[in-house]
Amino acid sequence: MITDQNILITGGRAPVTLELARLFKAAGHRVFVAESAEYHLCRVSSAVEASYRVPSPRYHPQDYVQRLAGLTEELGISCLIPTCEEIFYIAAGLEHLTGCRVLTSDRKTLARLHHKGDFIAWARTLGFTVPETIQIKSAAEWRRVTAIAAQNGEQLVYKPAFSRFASKVILPGKESVGSWRRIQGELAPPSGISAAAPWVAQQYIKGTAVCTYSIIHEGSVVAHAAYDSRYRTGRTGASVYFEHLEHPAAADWVRKFAGATGFSGQIGFDFIESADGILYPVECNPRATSGIHLFTPEDGLIHALLSPGTLVQSGEVIIPRSGKKAMLALPMLGCGLKPGAGGWRSWRQALLGAADVIYRKDDYRPVREQFRVVYAAQKTAWRHRISITEALTEDIEWNGEA
Repeated sequence: MITDQNILITGGRAPVTLELARLFKAAGHRVFVAESAEYHLCRVSSAVEASYRVPSPRYHPQDYVQRLAGLTEELGISCLIPTCEEIFYIAAGLEHLTGCRVLTSDRKTLARLHHKGDFIAWARTLGFTVPETIQIKSAAEWRRVTAIAAQNGEQLVYKPAFSRFASKVILPGKESVGSWRRIQGELAPPSGISAAAPWVAQQYIKGTAVCTYSIIHEGSVVAHAAYDSRYRTGRTGASVYFEHLEHPAAADWVRKFAGATGFSGQIGFDFIESADGILYPVECNPRATSGIHLFTPEDGLIHALLSPGTLVQSGEVIIPRSGKKAMLALPMLGCGLKPGAGGWRSWRQALLGAADVIYRKDDYRPVREQFRVVYAAQKTAWRHRISITEALTEDIEWNGEA
C-alpha cells in the first residue's frame, strides 16, 4: 500500500470520522476534513492537517459537491471518504468528482439500502430470512395496519423508512407506545406520513442485538467487525459501547449479501438474533458505523480502504485483533442512570474496561470540542423543535429526496 497520500474525509462531526483520521495519520497519510458544521470533532484534532467548512449538503447540494471538487483538486486528494449521510449527495454528484477515488456506491443502491422497507424487501428476494415488514404511505394505511395488529395481538415496531440513530422508533410495550400520541385510544398516525415520507411496521423479534461494520469491494468483504449493543442512548437509540464479537453467522450473512449485490464501500447492518439462533436483519446503514472504533493501527484497516483489490486477491479479511473495547464516555455515563438487565455492576465494569473514543493523550482537544458540538446542536433543536439527536445531523441527512 502506498503511504503519504492526501485523504479528504467528510462528516467531521462524527466520532467515526475522528477515528478514521487518527488511523490514517498513524498509517503515514495526510488527512483533510470537509464539514458543514461550525464546530466538529475533527476541527481541532491533531490528526487533521486542515479542516474546511463547506455548504450544507442537504440545503445546498450542488454548492457542496462543487466545493468538494475544488478541494480535491486544490489539495491533491487521492481518496475522498464520506462517513455520514452526506454520502447520498456525494454519490449524486460523482460526475463532478473525477480527480480522485471516491469511496461510495451509486445513489440508487445506497437509497435501496437506506430505506428500511426496501432493504428488507431486497434481502428477502435474495433468499435471506427477514422480519415481516409493511410499508405505510398514508394516515389511512397507518390506521388500518395498527388496527389489524391490535386485533390480532401482534407486536410490531414502527419507524420512519428514512431515519437514523433509531429516532422516532415505536417499540411494543408501555414505555414506548405509552408516550405516543393517541386518538380515541388508537395509535395516532405520525405527522406528515406520505408516499414521500413513508414509515414501516416491522415484526418485533425478541432476541439479542448484533451490529456489524464492513468494508466491501465489488462484492467482496475486505474488513469486518461485529459488536454488541448493550448500552444505548435511551431504549432505542444509538450504541455508545462497543465490544468485538466473534460472530461467524453475522460474518457469513454479510459475505453472502455482499456477493449477491456487488456492493462497494463502507456498510453496517443491525441484526436481532433470536433464541433459536436465527439472524434477522433489521436495517442497514450504507456508510461508516461505530465498528470502526474496534480497530487499531496494527489491524491495517486503512489497507482495506485504500488498497482493497490486493486483499480481494489474497482472500484476506481484516478484523479487530486487539480485544479493544471502546465507548462514547459522556452518553455511557448517562447509561448508568438506567443500566439495564446487567445492572449497575455490569455497567460499571464496562465503563472502566473501555477506552473513550474521543479522548487521546496526544489529541485531547476534541474532548472540549464535543461540548461545543452539543451546545450548537441544542440551539438547532430549539430552533427547529426537534430532538438534540436529530439536530446533530439536521443539515446533512437524506430522506429520499430526488
